[in-house]
Amino acid sequence: MNEQIKSKLALLPDQPGCYIMKDRDGTIIYVGKAKVLKQRVRSYFTGSHDTKTERLISEIADFEYIVTESNIEALLLEINLIQKNQPKYNIMLKDDKSYPFIKITNEKFPRLLITRKVKKDKAWYFGPYPDVRAANETKRLLDKLYPLRKCKVLPKEVCLYYHMGQCLAPCVFPVEDGVYDRMIKEIKHFLSGGYQEIQNELVAKMNAASEQLAFEKAAEYRDQIQSIQTVMTRQKMTQADFVDRDVFGYAVDKGWMCVQVFFVRQGKLIQRDVSSFPFYNEAEEDFLTFVGQFYQENQHFVPKEILIPESIDKASIEALVNTKVTQPMRGEKKKLVALAGKNAQVYLTEKFDLIERKQERTIGAVEKLGNALNIPTPVRIEAFDNSNIMGTDPVSAMVVYIDGKPDKKEYRKFKIKSVDGPDDYASMREVIYRRYSRVLKEQLPLPDLILIDGGKGQVHVARDVLENQLGLDIPIAGLAKNDKHRTSELLFGPELEVVPLKRNSAEFFLLQRIQDEVHRFAITFHRETRSKSAFSSKLDGIDGLGPKRKRRLLKAFKSIKKIQEATHEELVAAGMPKQVAENIINHFRQEK
Repeated sequence: MNEQIKSKLALLPDQPGCYIMKDRDGTIIYVGKAKVLKQRVRSYFTGSHDTKTERLISEIADFEYIVTESNIEALLLEINLIQKNQPKYNIMLKDDKSYPFIKITNEKFPRLLITRKVKKDKAWYFGPYPDVRAANETKRLLDKLYPLRKCKVLPKEVCLYYHMGQCLAPCVFPVEDGVYDRMIKEIKHFLSGGYQEIQNELVAKMNAASEQLAFEKAAEYRDQIQSIQTVMTRQKMTQADFVDRDVFGYAVDKGWMCVQVFFVRQGKLIQRDVSSFPFYNEAEEDFLTFVGQFYQENQHFVPKEILIPESIDKASIEALVNTKVTQPMRGEKKKLVALAGKNAQVYLTEKFDLIERKQERTIGAVEKLGNALNIPTPVRIEAFDNSNIMGTDPVSAMVVYIDGKPDKKEYRKFKIKSVDGPDDYASMREVIYRRYSRVLKEQLPLPDLILIDGGKGQVHVARDVLENQLGLDIPIAGLAKNDKHRTSELLFGPELEVVPLKRNSAEFFLLQRIQDEVHRFAITFHRETRSKSAFSSKLDGIDGLGPKRKRRLLKAFKSIKKIQEATHEELVAAGMPKQVAENIINHFRQEK
């Protein structure tokens, strides 16, 4: 803690307000609110904290604060400051979801549309629909049932929708007074939960058509009935009052919060929103901040009622959202809030179980590997592999794993410079010397373990370079493969004996991943090198043939062989000057 912070802590007031944490560059990294600024801000710099809070505190170089008249004012100010400054440690709602509505336009000949913006245009809006597919299916169903206008601008002749029976074609034919009013009334009734009556009417029409032997018409009614059942009866959880409401529940664990929001529309639970984030304040306080951001700037539709847990300050929510706020004490509403909270807890439990499994595959596997080799935990592992074909274009590659995970920015490629022919030992000697002489020269981090893709010979060579030429004492192990080119044995110790590892253990799978990765990286580099050298060596040394003309030739003839077989006229036609074309022909003639 620097002297400036110590001085400011002594001057903090016993009043509500917002505090603003900054890093050494003056960038705002966290904004919080407090009922008592003195107590809350001082708590960051005293006592013990979890890892994520310690990371925040380690970056704080200065702080400011703004005093407010009340805790609710502090909450509103906090939300505004977060939105304006986007601090990296604050709750940030980055999903910017906007859900679609079904809109009936206020026009002489109304249209049915899907829109994500609600305007004051005297139109009717129904929704929102968090399930976008359900909104589109509902609209398609209504288009079949009610032939409203489809065209944005009235055409001069009837369109396809008229022939499909989905438009009355008011552009050409007169429409009786009241027809559109009746359809709009029925659509509004349908979308407000009265679809059951329309479904019963369709059933009656289907039966009547069947009795009159109009089977095609009866089949149309049947399909419409099935569509209604598919679209409108998906959800089992319903409320009898058909009120639109959002139901909030939350859970906290290991410094993380999960908030689940159930969207109840027209009495049906149709979707949920899940957000999880680390929190640095009191859980109830950060929940209030979340709700404020959730509805700010029309990010989410504000329903007629919001249900919240009993532990939350109702007055603060009412100050944030202009709608009815309820804390149910019993009945179905209380069960919904409890269900949202339960789902939040399940989500966090699953999240940390997944993290533990991932750690078991990485950090846990590294720790077990260190135990198996009787060395300190090899946090940084560097692995090497050579690649060549009959000694041509020999290369080597190194991959780096930190805490059991690949760190690709640390990968390195080596073109072998001192070796002629297929000599794996000499190649390994050169690469190990080049790598670790540079590490010593530039004072780069040393690995805790070196893995060599190969047997005892390669490992002995690498150990000799490290110990006798560079004076380094780094554990080295060999990774031997079986006849199927899969990781088979780990060789370690003075005599390079086989380390007994279970084939289904996390540490064995880690070694397998490392060996596969370094082999892939080496093979890829070798292919790149070989293709470049094959192309350049055949065309190198020809007067007048530079890189651009080489590329032009390869583009025209597709291969070196076809360039060799090309005539003088064909080479000129490919863009080569006559003298260069002649030089190319003479070059390949001399090769033969």
